[in-house]
Amino acid sequence: MRSKLSAAAVFGLVLWALLARASVAAETLPPRAQWIPQDAVIVMEVSEHKALLDLALSDKVKSLVTSSAPWKQQTSQPGFQQFQQVVRYVEATLNTDWETALRKLLGGGMTAATLPGGASVLVVDAQDEKMLQKLNEFVVGVAKSEAAKRGRGEAVASKEHRGVTVWTLGGQDAHAIIGTRLILANRQAALDAVLDQRANPQGKSIATLPAYREAAKAAGRAPSGCAAFMYVNLEVLKRLPQVQKALDRGENPMAALLFGGIQDALRGANWLAMGLRVEGQTISLAAVTGGKPVDSSGPAGFTWPARDKGAMPDLAIPGRLAGISLYRDLHAFYAAKDKLFPERTSGLIFFENMMGIFFSGRDFTEEVLGQLDPEIRFVVAQQQYDPAVGTPTLQIPAFAAIFRLKDPKKFAEVAEEAWQKAVGLVNITSGQKALPGLIIDRPTHGDTRLSVAHFSAANEKDRKHLDVRYNFRPALAQWGDYLILSSAEGLTRDLIDALKKETAQSAKALAQTHSLVDIDLSGIASALAANRDAMIRQNMVDKGASRQQAETNIDLLIAGLKSLGQATVEMGSRDGRPEASVSLKLNLQ
Repeated sequence: MRSKLSAAAVFGLVLWALLARASVAAETLPPRAQWIPQDAVIVMEVSEHKALLDLALSDKVKSLVTSSAPWKQQTSQPGFQQFQQVVRYVEATLNTDWETALRKLLGGGMTAATLPGGASVLVVDAQDEKMLQKLNEFVVGVAKSEAAKRGRGEAVASKEHRGVTVWTLGGQDAHAIIGTRLILANRQAALDAVLDQRANPQGKSIATLPAYREAAKAAGRAPSGCAAFMYVNLEVLKRLPQVQKALDRGENPMAALLFGGIQDALRGANWLAMGLRVEGQTISLAAVTGGKPVDSSGPAGFTWPARDKGAMPDLAIPGRLAGISLYRDLHAFYAAKDKLFPERTSGLIFFENMMGIFFSGRDFTEEVLGQLDPEIRFVVAQQQYDPAVGTPTLQIPAFAAIFRLKDPKKFAEVAEEAWQKAVGLVNITSGQKALPGLIIDRPTHGDTRLSVAHFSAANEKDRKHLDVRYNFRPALAQWGDYLILSSAEGLTRDLIDALKKETAQSAKALAQTHSLVDIDLSGIASALAANRDAMIRQNMVDKGASRQQAETNIDLLIAGLKSLGQATVEMGSRDGRPEASVSLKLNLQ
């Protein structure tokens, strides 16, 4: 009886051991973030891989790539043929095509992390464990063969760490496979840290870090979810000298004026989170920071609008290539110059003296900038050239700035006088170089009188290849509360019409938005295509490229911009927390 019980006990122990071994082999894998050490500086998670892969592997994208000149050039190279052979061999090894293999190997998502000291880790969840094992056997086999040819067969080796086989392929890199999960690291110690974290589920992982959780929620990862999410530990990054320099607003007043809101937000933040979404051909990225709320009362307060204030919407005009709408209190900005740029005082004094010439000695801070509301807009548009004048060989888009005036009746003549002085200065400089000068005219557009300066084309014989100066027909106009300063008369007229329409529709400011940028990249591609020959010649001169190389470079640039379509960037704050969003509507036709 006693022996039977002993046999049963032994059988039970063996059965328990086998079941335990099977449970380890079929380990239920936790979220990847639970294996990432808590001191990670940057973490990027891709959870909704399908939307990204569907876009990247769509017929339109593949057609765009394979029809491009650089792709065709690469296909004729011997290295490309070898690459195709490797791809076919991998497909035969995995018994599937490369696209299906890619989807199965990346099908469970991935997480990449940058650790202190430059180490990095990539954790990938596959959908097919057998395929992942086959790929590993293939890679290790090729690595062993190549190492043996160099007499370093021992360089490709494996070892055990925490019960997991870890492979090295001859360098500092290391990788391991646990079920359907692949872990790669650029250093052995980094992979060991991941395996140590796996062995201690109750330990401190990035998933348990409060800042990481807060960042994931703020970026929209929960509850609605996003295709990819990135977390950046700014407290660590801001210790780097190059980052400190980038956040220093004291070196460049113009950079502080344009990007002061971004610098101010990052300077007071302890983390940055970004969430990426894909909807059809639209890719959108939302960014938010955590830490101190924005300080609208401090020196950088010139860029932070009140709750009901903000940048105005873009103006819709024919041929618009780009629109920039800003909320910038120029009076507050310049009044705080001694606090913002104490080391640039002498240079700013020289600038004020120059402005004193144009504005007849008026106080630049109070009597000039003090007359401008914070709503400022810039527009870039394709030009429609007057057939009576002709077309320049190099065609430059028109551009304009639109300011909103606090007292139009008081400041309109001040601006007109300054503009005429600027034209006079251009004419004096041109005269000294024996170049033609500008002629001032006063045409009207509807009920608005314009001040326009132009170059005479009376003595030009070739009206299809005019000098570059004929791109410029600078104009000044004041309509309602708005002052328009433009490089081209036609753009000025379009802007007057757009402002009339906007006023009639009672357009409102974008609340708490301090910057709005809208760029038609497809339109820019068309503008560049009009200057293709000139750009090719310039590329040959600047880079010493052959004509074929230059044509390839320029055509690639034009095709790339055309496929990117429309880009929109919006920055501001919500409940005191800085936010930004980027939207890219692809043009894959």
